[in-house]
Amino acid sequence: MEHRGFTLWFTGLSGSGKTTLARRVEAILRERDMKVEVLDGDIIRQNLSKGLGFSKEDRDTNIKRIGFVCKLLTRNGVVAIGSAISPYREIRDFVRNEIGDFVEVYVQCSLDVLIERDVKGLYKKALSGEIKNFTGISDPYEEPLNPEVVVDTSVESPEESARKIVAKLEELRYTPAAEEQTVYSEDEEKTVEDRLRALGYI
Repeated sequence: MEHRGFTLWFTGLSGSGKTTLARRVEAILRERDMKVEVLDGDIIRQNLSKGLGFSKEDRDTNIKRIGFVCKLLTRNGVVAIGSAISPYREIRDFVRNEIGDFVEVYVQCSLDVLIERDVKGLYKKALSGEIKNFTGISDPYEEPLNPEVVVDTSVESPEESARKIVAKLEELRYTPAAEEQTVYSEDEEKTVEDRLRALGYI
């Protein structure tokens, strides 16, 4: 079955769980024989956006670059999963308008939980003033006004959040619902294989 390309865009504060969810959803869609590419903000910064800083202009340039690659992938029937803080609403809307087939996921998480789970100590440094222009502390984060999906990783498990996202993709007809797919258990596969072997087909 030929699948239609689209962009699934994860936005949210640092440490909210965007990459974790992007990878979980990627795995589910790959199981459904969909072509998927994940464009993670941190990885893009090391490659495509090397040298960019964290001013508003540089952040916008970074998001436009990720959006451009997502647009090309989407146009060619690939599911492009963008995972980046993307703090400014205007630039997210710009990317949405450029791509068209665009599903925005707002990965919410309370600041208390973010600080608690902050393994790199970035929030602590930002709160003490060691790190400047840190989104959510000393730099703004503009919440999406009408995202297709909102998940809250301070109360939901990654599995719950991923299920919610995939359910929305099914509702929007970007991926067939699980029951529409022919999925066999290992025992069922073995039974069919044994039957075909007995009939001399394999």
